[in-house]
Amino acid sequence: MTNMSALVVEDEWPARNFLVELLRETDRFADIAAVSGAADAIRVLDAAPATSIDVLFADVRLVDRAGDTSGLDLAKRAAKMADPPAIVLATASPEHALVGFDLGAVDYLLKPFSLERVLTCVERLARRQRPRASNRPPPRLVARREDRLHFLAIDGLLAFEAAERLTSAHHTDGVFSVDLSLTALSAALGNRVLRVHRNWLVAPAHVRGLARRDGEIRLTVGDLSVPVARDRAREVRQRLLANTIGIHEA
Repeated sequence: MTNMSALVVEDEWPARNFLVELLRETDRFADIAAVSGAADAIRVLDAAPATSIDVLFADVRLVDRAGDTSGLDLAKRAAKMADPPAIVLATASPEHALVGFDLGAVDYLLKPFSLERVLTCVERLARRQRPRASNRPPPRLVARREDRLHFLAIDGLLAFEAAERLTSAHHTDGVFSVDLSLTALSAALGNRVLRVHRNWLVAPAHVRGLARRDGEIRLTVGDLSVPVARDRAREVRQRLLANTIGIHEA
């Protein structure tokens, strides 16, 4: 399988970003999401199988904000799922390898990570990866409006907005409330969404325009005008221009 999806759970920012970069270099992943804590990881796993996560990379010494969920606890929870992802443990000590294999982990990666070792791990994952069920229904988002639950097609999502501890889903069918944070939504939806601002995720497929006004970059997404944070502007532009024709990136 050459288009796996992965969820990386690592509380150290440098290690998390480096592992994501190495996984991208293997060209074996269609979607790579990353979260820093167990709480967000559990929310994403609980959304499966809609999220179709093939591989969970979990830091063994991961501890959530409450201090009661380690990386091993997270792996145990994932292993008990009806349709569990393959599990790879990341650790600074080889002593955790036996514990990992008792959980059914496919592999473990010692820190500091290296491309050669990650390639070996990914090849092992590709050989063991089971085919996805062909009759799996397309994923849907469960959201609220007033006193009703609504089941929304993912293709109709325009953007997610976080404000005052609430998350709103802007959809072609209207505006709804969801219980997940933007971080968890980004991890669950992978390449279907793009983080453009601390308060906004957008669906690149629905972006109709990009403009700079008074020093601020804004996107037109459906009927929405969405701000782009300065530190994300270059990444957003590159992502939107990928697989397009007509102009060249300067």
